Amino acid sequence: MLTIEQNELLTRIGRGTPMGGLIRRYWIPALFADQLPGPDCDPVRVKLMGESLIAFRDTLGRIGLLQELCPHRTASLFFGRNEECGIRCIYHGWKFDVEGNCVDLPTEPPTSTIKERVKARAYPCIERGGLIWTYMGPAEHRPEFPAIEWTELPASHRRISRRLQECNWLQALEGGFDSTHLSFLHKGDLSFSHPLPSDFEFKVTDSGFICGYGREIDGRMMWSSDTLLMPFHKLIGTELPGAHTWVPVDDETTLLYSVDYNPEQPLSEAQHAAYASGDRMHAVNEAGSDRMAQNRDNDYRIDRTHQRSGKSFSGIRGIGVQDTAIQESMGLIADRSQENLGVGDLGIVQLRRYLLRAVEDYQAGRDIPAQEPKSYRMRPLCSYTPKGPTMTEIMDTHLKAMTALAMRA
Repeated sequence: MLTIEQNELLTRIGRGTPMGGLIRRYWIPALFADQLPGPDCDPVRVKLMGESLIAFRDTLGRIGLLQELCPHRTASLFFGRNEECGIRCIYHGWKFDVEGNCVDLPTEPPTSTIKERVKARAYPCIERGGLIWTYMGPAEHRPEFPAIEWTELPASHRRISRRLQECNWLQALEGGFDSTHLSFLHKGDLSFSHPLPSDFEFKVTDSGFICGYGREIDGRMMWSSDTLLMPFHKLIGTELPGAHTWVPVDDETTLLYSVDYNPEQPLSEAQHAAYASGDRMHAVNEAGSDRMAQNRDNDYRIDRTHQRSGKSFSGIRGIGVQDTAIQESMGLIADRSQENLGVGDLGIVQLRRYLLRAVEDYQAGRDIPAQEPKSYRMRPLCSYTPKGPTMTEIMDTHLKAMTALAMRA
């Protein structure tokens, strides 16, 4: 359970907030690269970290991410003309380049010095892994881009989807690190459930942390991990790697990027078909929207008959939809001061403690975690062994392998 003050500290991400300042010190996904298909294409609205922005690709192919409202008279630059290496406001013709510099003022005399004094707020961008990423923090603290493995693979080796979650980023993130819900929310008949691990370990890494779980299943031990890469990336401990990234749109809305990938070979047509079905973590969205077709307005199309049949614990189709439905049901910003936590919530407790320490370090001006790009080149743990090893031994072996992976060119 968190206090009301701690809950506010971790959930509020607007400009000037401690958590907002911390997250802005990392590279943040802003949109899909193909949303800006070519030079001088149409600009795109982007809402990110509580800020209304405009993304565009200029004549030279460079990406601009600027404040939406023109610094002149606050008209929206979404309606602007993307031309000749800049976005030109259609209200009075003021024009800005990808760095926010005012490069043309047709309504001012040649002797005017306004051009030197006016600048649009702009954020640097980079393309990686089919996405456009931005850095929104102080320029002097800008880190190298992190070596997240799925961003380094060919497009044929991954599938990425995106969906809107109508709730705060933290409860969405916490849902990804709640290991016990897997035996309930996503199942049907509970006779084969294994909700509590027999072995658990939390270990801080150079890129975040790992929650390791050992469960005895059919006489063997299953070892898995929930891996956090700061500030909001998760690697999913399944046999074929997966990942989630929970990006705050504002205090009450989140964009979840979900990735299935194979580091060794392209995904097959059968895998793509399975991921597109909506039964797994990739949801089916409304046409032309990031909002799921199954959403809070239609109660996520819950089927009570299916729920009562024992074939589905939730009655809601799709693992991703189930997660979003239950996380949104907690309210726009969950009140963690009202919780009653138990043994099954060890991962959540450790996650919150870690984030509180990180934001407190940021407030105090100390070093923040995960500033070494290569340390992000991690893979989740998923393996089976006979009974005997401990979680500590399994984790140590895994981390040694990850150290070798991180040093790979």
